[in-house]
Amino acid sequence: MNTGIYAGLCGVLLVLLYLRISQRRLATKIGLGSGGDADLERRIRAYGNFIESVPIALILLFLYEHAGADPIYIHTFGLLLVISRIAHAQGLSKTAGRSIGRFYGAIGTVLVIGGLSIALLARALQP
Repeated sequence: MNTGIYAGLCGVLLVLLYLRISQRRLATKIGLGSGGDADLERRIRAYGNFIESVPIALILLFLYEHAGADPIYIHTFGLLLVISRIAHAQGLSKTAGRSIGRFYGAIGTVLVIGGLSIALLARALQP
């Protein structure tokens, strides 16, 4: 099961994002919310954005794999997802404004979700 590779990589990334929040909370002694700390707010949003988009992408990837997709497509979508989420997290960690990593990370994630959605619909609607 190739999706497991990308689910595992995303799980590791999620843990790293979580640890970055915890590290900042300990350093600033902020227990809830961001307490006005801009760095903590960016870390929280990087984690939150990950949680908002990655689960549906992995579900779609899993369904596409189990619908009989060629492994090259699973690896292509999976790699694009992981690279996009790393780029997005790095970009958002540096600035709350525009950044190349955040921009391309968001675009890549939307392409994965959109592409997998269309591929699944095409398979489901085949005669």
